[in-house]
Amino acid sequence: MDPTRVFVKNVKRVVFKVGTAVVTRSDGRLAVGRVGAIFEQLEALNSQGYEIILVTSGAVGAGRQRLKYRKLLNSSFADLQKPQVEIDGKACAAVGQNGLMALYDSLFSQDSTGIFWDNDSLAALLALELKADLLVLLSDVEGLYSGPPTDPNSKLIHTYIKQKHLGAITFGDKSRVGRGGMTAKVKAAVSAADSGTPVVIASGFVAGNIGKVLEGQRIGTLFHKDAHAWVTFNEFTAREMADAARDCSMRLQSISSEERNKILLKIADALEEKQDLIKVENEADVAAANDAGYEESLVSRLVLSPAKISGLAKSVRTIAEMEEPIGRVVTKTELADGLILEKTTCPLGVLLIIFESRPDALVQIASLAIRSGNGLLLKGGKEARRTNEILHKVITGVIPETVGEKLIGLVTSKEEIPDLLKLDDVIDLVIPRGSNRLVSEIKSSTKIPVLGHSDGICHVYVDTSANMEMAKHIIMDSKLDYPAACNAMETLLVHKDFSSSEGLQDLVVELSHGGVTLHGGPRASARLKIPEVQTFHHEYNSRACTIEIVDDVKAAVDHIRKHGSGHTECIIAEDKQTAEYFLQHIDSAAVFHNASTRFCDGMRFGLGAEVGISTSKIHARGPVGVEGLLTTKWVLRGNGHIVKGDEGVIYTHKNIVSSAS
Repeated sequence: MDPTRVFVKNVKRVVFKVGTAVVTRSDGRLAVGRVGAIFEQLEALNSQGYEIILVTSGAVGAGRQRLKYRKLLNSSFADLQKPQVEIDGKACAAVGQNGLMALYDSLFSQDSTGIFWDNDSLAALLALELKADLLVLLSDVEGLYSGPPTDPNSKLIHTYIKQKHLGAITFGDKSRVGRGGMTAKVKAAVSAADSGTPVVIASGFVAGNIGKVLEGQRIGTLFHKDAHAWVTFNEFTAREMADAARDCSMRLQSISSEERNKILLKIADALEEKQDLIKVENEADVAAANDAGYEESLVSRLVLSPAKISGLAKSVRTIAEMEEPIGRVVTKTELADGLILEKTTCPLGVLLIIFESRPDALVQIASLAIRSGNGLLLKGGKEARRTNEILHKVITGVIPETVGEKLIGLVTSKEEIPDLLKLDDVIDLVIPRGSNRLVSEIKSSTKIPVLGHSDGICHVYVDTSANMEMAKHIIMDSKLDYPAACNAMETLLVHKDFSSSEGLQDLVVELSHGGVTLHGGPRASARLKIPEVQTFHHEYNSRACTIEIVDDVKAAVDHIRKHGSGHTECIIAEDKQTAEYFLQHIDSAAVFHNASTRFCDGMRFGLGAEVGISTSKIHARGPVGVEGLLTTKWVLRGNGHIVKGDEGVIYTHKNIVSSAS
């Protein structure tokens, strides 16, 4: 259900307006099939307990066509009684015992003042008179658009905001038939919504649209009296949100380091103060995920326990205590006498982070963005919608007005992602956190630089020189400390000599006792009698892993190069020469000796938090903290220096400061 349509849960009485353009064909003849489909949907809603009022045109075609429509209508409302509803003393509707009502606008075309009414206005008036919970105006278009249908940049407006759209939209001609058009519909919808009756303008041509509206799907254009207060992505274009984030980031960069730190400390305090509220929303998301049958690994990532919230607050405070990252002098060089060149750090600008089912990522990313002076657009997974929304509200609620809460925008619909990915002139970096499919789709859909990793296929290689007890502890921790994490071990490689001893069998027993499902490569499956994998390139994200036997460290390196994802690899060995060979020849973002793969984490690396782990080789690699969200610029200070063909310029190129820490 779309967040802006939650109110439909409480809808019982609905007025539907079906105009001439909906029930006739382009040649003016009655569209019998479409009319029948609409009536079937209304009857289905009625059988579900909805009170249905139908407002329909009395000007359908002429002669036989009009008679045919009336007969079809009356057969659908077979038990209609005598007229029972009056407006300004005029009978205009008939109500059936089954709760259905039909209204003919041809019975009534003027009010008591003689002003002409179209059937959209009649429907709006009737909705108010009958205290309807919802008015649905069925049209021959999908809803209200931002521009003419012929304009390729014209977009469907899902939520009409009076303060934003009034006077900013040019309407086309009236409907090809009937009395009104989009102008009349919008006028009626605004009037009804202002009076407290929500309105949806939707297409009557699309099969099942009526049911979708009542299910709360994002169909057509919604008019609601509270729409102006719904500051979500739905009410703003992609560019407006990105521009707002950029403007706020400029203001964030202009305040002092101490002021930015205060914002972070307030966020940490707010997370702890609002812990109970966050817990309620998160438990609702987790319950919904379980009911939907999501995999255990996804639900595990979704859970935001009190311990996790406390840990997040701690990490935010750690980030606040870090050295000021903006404006740090990386190098300082005297080019010539009195001509000084500095290379300094600065924010990237606006970041778009797309992540899946880990709401804790929202807090980490937002904190790093604030510390590094960047604007931020966040798109979380739908399974964590309620948790993401409350976390976003808690965080933006403490951002001062001098910076602006639009510094961090929460994107609520995946339909808007394609538009955001086109904004390479506003958004500076995209960081997708999620599945291989997600990352691949993002990379192929944008000109904006993309930073991220596709898979977390992490390897642990046990050499023949390994200490057995150490190997057990490292392997169990790498796999079971958090199986759903991207830095969890997915493939265990074992030296052939080690595998021929009791060591391999001991490891298998340990893993089995830990509830790990084992799969094997050709050699391991034959020796251990376990199922053989179809591919080594597989990320389980659960209590499962692949085991394979290799000849030596060189074979282990070759295997990882061929089947790895460039994330994190570990060697367990006592022989230092073997270990150094592994460390030097593995080309992954992180490579460890005698340490769990789970250490590959921004917090554990002392970065405070991370926006993700990058397997790219350009800009940032491994856990990406504040440093990864910065770039550099050159600042040159002179005193009237000119080039003039380098005449008279004596270059000194003297290093004054290098790599400030």
